[in-house]
Amino acid sequence: RPGLALCAGCGGRIQDPFLLRVSPDLEWHVACLKCAECGQPLDETCTCFLRDGKAYCKRDYSRLFGIKCAQCRAAFSSSDLVMRARDHVYHLECFRCAACGRQLLPGDQFCLRERDLLCRADHGPPSDGTAVRGPRSP
Repeated sequence: RPGLALCAGCGGRIQDPFLLRVSPDLEWHVACLKCAECGQPLDETCTCFLRDGKAYCKRDYSRLFGIKCAQCRAAFSSSDLVMRARDHVYHLECFRCAACGRQLLPGDQFCLRERDLLCRADHGPPSDGTAVRGPRSP
């Protein structure tokens, strides 16, 4: 369909012999499909992510829109094991008591006070029902 398609990037008619189709209804000039954040060309050799009509490389999409660790604020990679406490997600190495720094392991009891994790020793026995039993496995 060269000549009939409009580029989602620049809005111009695509008359090139090749075009890139990102989703069922978005087509791009090969030269126009770039990461909106870093400008890296996005072609058939790399993964492309769309958000609000903009294309992103995987690294920038994860950095801008991915879930981040509640402690270090870094994004997670697909191979990371995580720990969860209510609606917070942590890298395994970041899941530590804010008072003593001890790493909390699956099965440990802890308290979540705002964004701070506290081990049982530093929080004491739960008196107000705010203690959370840690997950059995990461």
